[in-house]
Amino acid sequence: MTRFDPRGRKNRALLVGVSAYDFTEPPHGVPGPLPAVGHNLDRLSDVLAAGRVFAEDEVTVARSPSLDDFDRALRTAAEEAEGLLLLYFAGHGAIPSAGDELFLQMRNASVIAGGHAVFPGAEMFTTVLTWLASSPAERIVVVLDCCFAGNAGWIWETFRDKRRVLLLMSVQANHRIDAGDARTPTPFTGQLLDLLDVPGELGFCELSDGLRARMAEGRLETLRGEPWTPQSRTEPDEDVLLSARGPAPAAGGPGTPDPPGQERPTPSAREPTGGRPAGPRPGPARRRVRLPRPVRAGRRAGAVAAVLLIAAALGLGIHGLLGLVGGSAPCAPALELRVLTDPDLEATVGAAAEAYLTSDRNTGDDGCRRSGITVYSAGSADAVTALRRESGAWHEPREDLNPQRDIGPQPDVWIPATLADVARVTTHQDTDALARLEPDDRLIAYSPMVLAVPRGMGVLSLDERAGRPLSEMIRALRERHRDAEVRRPDPEFADGALLATTALFGPPGSDPSRIEREIDPGGPPSPTAADLMCALPDDAAADRRTAAIVPEFLMRSGVGCDRTTRTPRLAQYPGDVPGLEPVFVRVRWQGADLDRSARDDAAGDFRDWLTGDGGEAVFAEAGFRAPDGNRALLETDGRIPEGVLRAPAPLVESAGRDAMETALRKYRDARGPGRVLFLLDSSGSMATRWDGPSGGPGLLAQSLGGLGERDEYGVWAVAGTAPGRSYETLLPFGPHSRGSAREALGGRARVRDAEADPYAALLAALDEMAGRGADDDRPQLIVHLTDDEDAGRLTGARLDDVLDRARSANVPVATVSLVSGGCAAGKPGARISAAAGGRCLDADDELGAGLAAEVARTGTGEG
Repeated sequence: MTRFDPRGRKNRALLVGVSAYDFTEPPHGVPGPLPAVGHNLDRLSDVLAAGRVFAEDEVTVARSPSLDDFDRALRTAAEEAEGLLLLYFAGHGAIPSAGDELFLQMRNASVIAGGHAVFPGAEMFTTVLTWLASSPAERIVVVLDCCFAGNAGWIWETFRDKRRVLLLMSVQANHRIDAGDARTPTPFTGQLLDLLDVPGELGFCELSDGLRARMAEGRLETLRGEPWTPQSRTEPDEDVLLSARGPAPAAGGPGTPDPPGQERPTPSAREPTGGRPAGPRPGPARRRVRLPRPVRAGRRAGAVAAVLLIAAALGLGIHGLLGLVGGSAPCAPALELRVLTDPDLEATVGAAAEAYLTSDRNTGDDGCRRSGITVYSAGSADAVTALRRESGAWHEPREDLNPQRDIGPQPDVWIPATLADVARVTTHQDTDALARLEPDDRLIAYSPMVLAVPRGMGVLSLDERAGRPLSEMIRALRERHRDAEVRRPDPEFADGALLATTALFGPPGSDPSRIEREIDPGGPPSPTAADLMCALPDDAAADRRTAAIVPEFLMRSGVGCDRTTRTPRLAQYPGDVPGLEPVFVRVRWQGADLDRSARDDAAGDFRDWLTGDGGEAVFAEAGFRAPDGNRALLETDGRIPEGVLRAPAPLVESAGRDAMETALRKYRDARGPGRVLFLLDSSGSMATRWDGPSGGPGLLAQSLGGLGERDEYGVWAVAGTAPGRSYETLLPFGPHSRGSAREALGGRARVRDAEADPYAALLAALDEMAGRGADDDRPQLIVHLTDDEDAGRLTGARLDDVLDRARSANVPVATVSLVSGGCAAGKPGARISAAAGGRCLDADDELGAGLAAEVARTGTGEG
């Protein structure tokens, strides 16, 4: 366990408490005032300021803000924090019927009920995380004290930029909580304050563990009458100091602060005191762009007002750049360009946009900025699909198709990693597409893909370092070193990894499934090359024996994680892997003509600067090469980066559209669409656990997000409604769209006036899935959702039968018990899941997130 110590850094705490609401009357009002929340803010601001992590002027209190006021406060705090950024929210929380989003309701919140509830005046937690992730802060802590706070856990788990974010939630998912006495803080925050107010050092993990223990000791219950259990989410071994109260320790003695911003080992419940601490956990994978600071009125004579351009971006890893003001009068808000790019390019494009923003090219005679720029990234496969087939959904999003949420705002400019992406969009673009692409005829820069081999794995000749096929290089490496490993990022997320995959799958007779097994370390692949390079030093031994397929520019610019000591590597240059060739693409949107001329001018100016000397300087600093000619390194100091060749040859031709599409299809096929069979206990005892997002059908519906249109799945209603029949088919086995599956379940799923026979249903399900998987290796899963009322039918010889069949069928079984203790040792569900190699979840776990994760491991999630 390592603990980040933010003392001495520029920290920010934003405390948001909504105790009063404008709309409380039915039918659209929120439940009502929360007077205890006011006490939360009063005491928490004092306790944090006395904790010696936050200075008094680093704590901002927002009392019952409107949604607009909250957004402004959040963005300001995110911009200013450099060490620790803490967001605390107390107020009403709301969830839609599907339970897959948490809404934080501000003062002007209201509710519009219906088939899909809408929450005007509330902020989605996904958006909150996205804005927090734009901060340059080293660590981000979020504390939620509201009903349904635990539903944020699933959002955190699926958020791609969560490495720095530590999340503390007042209650488990799908539970409402009591606001407490109007004269005191809320129950959860009251306990939190007590822990923060104790002398000594307190980290996030100690705080979250202490809160769970205190709430358990107090035997507090949620409004459903179940134990009230706070939840937390962090990356493994991640911690941060939150309070260091009491007299300062003697110099050199226990508790002496580390240098500002350093990691320090800390004992916790997860690591006994005296144990060997783990190495520092990598921080964010990208270099964080520091935003220009607005000039504040009163700082100097003739002070100038600053106008903040709110970056309307919902994509991942946003660098919201500010349009500042100058001169003797306030500047009008500048037009904002939205720039979507490949995840591997985001840091460099963000740095280029920052440099352009403050350049003479973007500054008028009056000293004002002509344009502002927001740079964000999204998975390359998602971006291509959205522009090719889903551009209309940017205007009219649906619950299951929302590019604003999944990609980001409508881009004015797209900078993909290769021109082939443009062809992938335009060749098969929908005839009614709202987006039209206009690529520039000049490439911005070039970076070859390399096999970065640890130096300790032997000195290579020049012939071995350049020109050979990638598969041959990997084979030779493994012949020299039997324990050598090779890693590659996710080909669906970053184009560089997909370009390497075109070579891996290209040779005749290649077996994509075998290749994927050889380079798959288990679990999801690293999303970007920078993430991969950050993760390798976690295990020093693995770092020394692992070669990474990454863009060459990372050999110079490195990555933005905390860990700076890693195994030095030499670059090998495969002769069959195309390189990164970012290109400027103007995106025009049908009907967006109101400011077309001004937007064209702004995009044209940025394009000319980016493809000229200004952009070249930024890409040279990042380690890129010239986009044409002999593709020489864009040197900045006359020296070449360590481990790279000045002029590797031969040059690899540009990527091809068909090769990338084929490689992506083969990659998805190699990972395989999955098969899932859901067994939904529909017996009469389920009546009290049926409705709402935490009921049986609700949990099942939430998990469908991990399944795509290429996956096959079905749903059986388990109840004996006919002699000799242990189940009824609710959804026939096969591929389904998420919307049609939910519609079918909503229309047919109901409680039966009958008992369930889990013994017969499980045997039938195991036989069914074993038969379907007899001729292939596609991932499979059986999910059994039950209240365990009929578990008495799974005892003795019957249970032995199911256990024997579970061991032989080679199909994992996920048991989901809707009661506490359903997965205790010796319980039938726990034993069956263990025998089948699956997982057992009960009401003591976060069922929605846990089940969704299990299903997502099996499915493709493309639907």
